[in-house]
Amino acid sequence: MPLFPRPAVGDYHPYYQKYLDLVPQDTPDVLVFLRKQGLAVTDGFRKLDDAAGDHRYAPEKWSVKDVLGHIVDTERVFVFRALWIARGEPNAQPGMDENVWAAHSNAGRRPLDQLWREHHVARSDHLRLLRSFDAAAGARRGLANGYELAMAAIPWLIAGHERHHLNVLRDRYGLDL
Repeated sequence: MPLFPRPAVGDYHPYYQKYLDLVPQDTPDVLVFLRKQGLAVTDGFRKLDDAAGDHRYAPEKWSVKDVLGHIVDTERVFVFRALWIARGEPNAQPGMDENVWAAHSNAGRRPLDQLWREHHVARSDHLRLLRSFDAAAGARRGLANGYELAMAAIPWLIAGHERHHLNVLRDRYGLDL
């Protein structure tokens, strides 16, 4: 039986439903899904050069590098939330303003290969941490951005969030990742 069963309504803020809906219903183990997804992201971005990484589908929109930087930053925030809740911390966590974070991430000025390598290392590290949690940690709940969040929902939200942005990169940027 997987450590993190598919979350139910009430385990996460309703805003995140759009991400959860992007993770296939027949996904038996979200950690296996995340591993495969991470490897596919690495393979996809490895094919691109820095000129492709600088592409924006419209003025004032994020570059491909900015999107990848956002994916990494958001995963780190989600994993920190998982750690926070798993360890039983009773205090609430603040939200994050994705546009403020993107404006200060420096992702758009970095080589693309640094960003996809960073994604790979972060994903590998995060999977190790998530696999270290036991059932009691997975059952804990905490407050993040003013809403109750089940720790076990977080890996699913990471997977769906990344899939959302990969779809954006395909549909708006014309990338086949």
